[in-house]
Amino acid sequence: MANERQARLADRIRVLIAERLEKGLRDPRLGFVTITDVRVTGDLQHASVFYTVYGSDEERADTAAALKAATGMLRSEVGRRLGVRLTPSLEFIPDALPDSAGHIADLLREAQERDAAVAGLAVGAAYAGDADPYVKPRESDDLE
Repeated sequence: MANERQARLADRIRVLIAERLEKGLRDPRLGFVTITDVRVTGDLQHASVFYTVYGSDEERADTAAALKAATGMLRSEVGRRLGVRLTPSLEFIPDALPDSAGHIADLLREAQERDAAVAGLAVGAAYAGDADPYVKPRESDDLE
């Protein structure tokens, strides 16, 4: 039951923060932010908010600073609209999902190139022994 409550609270916090960021903050450093996930601890006292930022490394750093500066305001708004006795503290964490997805895409592309190279070598290849190396059952005529 606690896990269900954690999930509902995390989802609600994600929606509230996303709505607030969509309205905009007064901080010009804030870039194009997407809230990807929120995880709440078992005692509902702390929420880790995962986000991604579209742009360069400088824009990511500026957005991280803007979110850190706006944490108090976002927490008070979440607490006001959430309706729980204790408002969880917020921690903004850059999501590593886009970086790891890019790494996986690079690995898949490399595997595809290697498969194509092996297929190119196999085109002119011939068997080292018989074409069918498996032993076939004897005919009944051979036994007589």
